[in-house]
Amino acid sequence: MTKKPKVFVGVSGGVDSSVSLALLKEQGYDVTGVFLKVWSPDFLPCDWREERRSAMRVCATLGVPFLTFDFTDEYKKEVVDYMIREYSDGRVPNPDVFCNKYVKFGIFLKKAIEMGADYVATGHYARVREIPNPNDQIPNENQKTYELLESVDKEKDQSYFLYTLGQKELSHTLFPVGGMVKSEVRKLAEKYGLPTATKKDSQGLCFIGKIDLKDFLTHYIETKKGDVLNTKGEVIGEHDGAVFLTIGQRHGFAITKKSPDEPRFFVISKDVAKNTITVANKEEEGALVYSTKEIFIPKLHFISGKEPKMPLKVSVQIRYHQEKQSCTLEKKTGGFSITFDNLQNGIAIGQSAVLYDGDVCLGGGIIEKAVR
Repeated sequence: MTKKPKVFVGVSGGVDSSVSLALLKEQGYDVTGVFLKVWSPDFLPCDWREERRSAMRVCATLGVPFLTFDFTDEYKKEVVDYMIREYSDGRVPNPDVFCNKYVKFGIFLKKAIEMGADYVATGHYARVREIPNPNDQIPNENQKTYELLESVDKEKDQSYFLYTLGQKELSHTLFPVGGMVKSEVRKLAEKYGLPTATKKDSQGLCFIGKIDLKDFLTHYIETKKGDVLNTKGEVIGEHDGAVFLTIGQRHGFAITKKSPDEPRFFVISKDVAKNTITVANKEEEGALVYSTKEIFIPKLHFISGKEPKMPLKVSVQIRYHQEKQSCTLEKKTGGFSITFDNLQNGIAIGQSAVLYDGDVCLGGGIIEKAVR
């Protein structure tokens, strides 16, 4: 008899991971539901126990084994400490990217393989495509390559947060709901009788949940009032700390010198050393000075494992859910540059720039510098 492939499914207590588990069981895989326990701050309500109970109920409903892996220390070190450190330095990190890299497809995948699993699966909205090597008459696992694709549901697509995965990770990863839209997932949850069928989507920081980021950071970074400047350098308001604000943000600061009919202001730059932010509105000509033509990235991760021939015309996302922008990728001394076909606003240092060729995610890296 052919042995069933063994899959450890990360079950979070939500509908997407629940349906992923149900689909894989129906498709004949030997599935085990795994709840990943991670660090949570002691000043927040303890939600992980309820999420774990929800995940256990799903596994009980489907009649599959349930395990709990404790990755508290790894999550605190690789995700939370990194996030606090980056904000302290005036950068804007992407903790979900690091959670995927070090926890879900790092320590979780490693432990699953060690325990005999062939794959891990999650409820991410993305797809993996296997491409056999056409030059080999007798293909084997080592001759296959894998691509990461956007989800069919573009509104829910999470490939942006998965760009750090490589060939090894993709060869052992399944995304069961990546080929369907959210409404289909909800219907399947009802069909399988899952207790998560009507549960609302979770939002907020990876695993920690919905939380005001400034409230979270003030437990680790001291607030310090500073000036809000206009594009002429004039003081027009105040804020509680430049480190808490993001380029493009329209709240979190107070404007004291503003006419009633003036458009809303947004952050266009910040100086952490001086603890000042500069704001503008789109009607203001001065805001164009802060538009970006090019960004610099010291290190790029390519999912294929191979660096493409450059210069290369691709598209890029410089923040989650942004419309992909046409650009040119070039190799430069000390890293890579991305030159946009059209000027861009709201680029935050520390965020990820993720490259695409159509719906194929090529890889990405962390923005180090924006050139105006």
